[in-house]
Amino acid sequence: MENKRAIKKVAVLGAGVMGAGIALHFANIGCEVLLMDIVPFDLKEEEKNNPKMRNRIVNDLFAFAVKSKPNPAYHASVASRVSLGNFDDDMEKIKDCDWIIEVVVERLDIKKSVYEKVEKFRKPGTLITSNTSGIPIHMLSEGRSEDFKKNFAGTHFFNPPRYLRLLEIIPTPSTDPSVVDFLMEYGDKYLGKEMVLCKDTPAFIANRVGVYAMERIIQLTVDLGLTIEEADKLTGPALGRPKTGTFKLSDLVGIDTGTKVAQGIKDNCPDDEQAKNFKPHKFIEFLHENKWFGNKSKKGYYYKDKGADGKPAVFALRLDTLQYEPVGKVKFASLDAANQAETLAGKVKAFVKGTDKGAQLVQKSLGGLFAYVSNRVPEISDALYAIDDALRAGFAWDIGPFQYWDIVGVQKGIELAEAEGLTVSNWVKEFAASGATGFYKVEDGVRKYYDQATKSYKSIPGAETFIILDNYREKKAVYKNTGGTLHDIGDGVLCLEFTSKMNSLGGDVLESINKSIEIAEKGYNGLVIGNDAPNFSVGANLMMIFMMAMEQEYDELDFAIRAFQNTTMRARYSSVPVIAAPHGMTLGGGCELSMHADRAVASAETYIGLVEVGVGLVPGGGGIKEFALRASDDFVNGDTQIPSIQDRFLAIAMAKVATSAAEAYDLGIFRKNKDRVVVNAKRVIAEAKKEVLDMVAAGYTQPARRKDVTVLGRTALGSLTVGVESFKMGGYISDHDAKIASKIAYALCGGDLSSPTQVSEQYLLDLEREAFLSLCGEKKTLERIQAMLQTGKPLRN
Repeated sequence: MENKRAIKKVAVLGAGVMGAGIALHFANIGCEVLLMDIVPFDLKEEEKNNPKMRNRIVNDLFAFAVKSKPNPAYHASVASRVSLGNFDDDMEKIKDCDWIIEVVVERLDIKKSVYEKVEKFRKPGTLITSNTSGIPIHMLSEGRSEDFKKNFAGTHFFNPPRYLRLLEIIPTPSTDPSVVDFLMEYGDKYLGKEMVLCKDTPAFIANRVGVYAMERIIQLTVDLGLTIEEADKLTGPALGRPKTGTFKLSDLVGIDTGTKVAQGIKDNCPDDEQAKNFKPHKFIEFLHENKWFGNKSKKGYYYKDKGADGKPAVFALRLDTLQYEPVGKVKFASLDAANQAETLAGKVKAFVKGTDKGAQLVQKSLGGLFAYVSNRVPEISDALYAIDDALRAGFAWDIGPFQYWDIVGVQKGIELAEAEGLTVSNWVKEFAASGATGFYKVEDGVRKYYDQATKSYKSIPGAETFIILDNYREKKAVYKNTGGTLHDIGDGVLCLEFTSKMNSLGGDVLESINKSIEIAEKGYNGLVIGNDAPNFSVGANLMMIFMMAMEQEYDELDFAIRAFQNTTMRARYSSVPVIAAPHGMTLGGGCELSMHADRAVASAETYIGLVEVGVGLVPGGGGIKEFALRASDDFVNGDTQIPSIQDRFLAIAMAKVATSAAEAYDLGIFRKNKDRVVVNAKRVIAEAKKEVLDMVAAGYTQPARRKDVTVLGRTALGSLTVGVESFKMGGYISDHDAKIASKIAYALCGGDLSSPTQVSEQYLLDLEREAFLSLCGEKKTLERIQAMLQTGKPLRN
């Protein structure tokens, strides 16, 4: 890359929800950040020289951001990297910044006045970008210097910036191409974003298509006489979209905000064949008149209150009567069929085959969507994959519009659109006439998209840096069973992908792990355990444990727990490197497996912990043993021994879950000198593969099982037992909680030993297994497991 930039310090101008969120995300990745906002207009005379009062707005907004949920920071320490200031007193500090991001109110005159101040202090070559979502980017840089224009672009983050993966880059004709290249690479590698290059058109890509899709569904809900809860069920997970569906999403975003964006598209896109048909609805006017804008006003399309029986209830707006009624049950044959389908393709096809009103809503919305996106290429993007990327990352759809179209079939998609009286673009009709079957195809493990300009398939740029397991499905798997698929991902490295429901760990998954390690040891460099699903693994198959415990099949339970322990130990003591690639939910057994791999290469967004206490059990796959071993390695002669054990005891007994990979280091789940974090979740498997090859190149040697684990016995057990009893006496935990905690303490301390003693890993595994099995015979544990299976929520008994 020609332009070798280093981003050490970033200035964010504007400290509202987006500005503070962007500032904290840059701080998340280690940048020093200067966050500024205006001086309050209403300062009293005696406050005008008081720095604290002059910074009141930025201080208050940042304090609010740090406390907000979901947490915008990876770790509590992140906020210390952000310094605060105001535009009048601190603008000169931007001379030390490498990137300046403007996030002030959406008014062209205000943004231009901020840029005028920026020009006075900004050093030449510094990046300057705007987070605008509605103002044309080229208008923002008008009247600025050549150097400003050359280094200026739009960088459109989505809220909340830590969690929503989309970052749209919008250059102007004056933007230096090297700046665009830099932003695209930096956003991907360092900010962990799905990067989408946009043209400078109204609402860019994600909002242009996403808001259209919402407007279309709202109109169809009215036309078909459906309730809003019916529409939300039909356009949620059953269609591969978030559980908010459409109307709940509108409440989440803000009904006023959604209306403004939709109106902006209608006003600024006179040639948009569908946007000009966006209709004003009585119910939208009604909500605006009452200032019921959704979640932020605690009332919108939905609100919560007490029902007729005095219990908490959810009420939904009836679009025809403008009255609120309790949310009703949703029942469609097509929805039932979609919910029963195991794959998203199966769900979509179930709706396309259906004839009821639910199926009609999906068919009509997809038909409209297909026509719409066909006419947006090349208007908003030259490449159709950019539209899919934007909707997946910005609106959290599982697949984008052209991927839906591939499932439905190119010709069938055209028919759905034309049945609605809509026109599909000529390039798609020509594409279908050529006999083509899909907008995407995979050749030799490389995913390609159809490029309408050259009428040929092209590789997606940058895709070679990712390992996407879907791209390996055309090749024969190295090994496969009902619990996992083993892929050859090149360079002598294998990747085991779990295929059970929620990637839960049952006997078939354990078999696939053992078999994969065995295959890897016979002629491969190593093994990665990872997948592209939303979650790495939610832990052990709870239903299997419950059934065995209810039937009192304790020998089988003992065998199952031994098998699990042997599997995690096999991962630790194989003759080739085994690397875990955790991401998303990595709970219970998933956490234990990650802790036993040679290394964990984790996504920054990994929510990991030993949560077995929540169902009345203790970790059984080596989690307690591993914490005891790590505590032993950390012991220093003297008083630091007991606090080290206490911290690990609390992590298990309180079922603590790290809400980021950074927090997992604090809990002792990840190791600072071994495990590492990757900000972009899509890069995790590729980085884990690199870790295997690095370990092999460094000369990997099969480790020997440990027999030198120092456990403290009664020295620590007494202290932990007193703590448990005091919590019980204070009413903080139940008798059963105390029983579970005591068993954790016993196993963690190595049992009732009279003095600190060195023991083997197997000795500790046996203690852990005994504790697990004894709890499987407890009535209250079975009640907790049953409650979790039935409600998905923990029971406190």
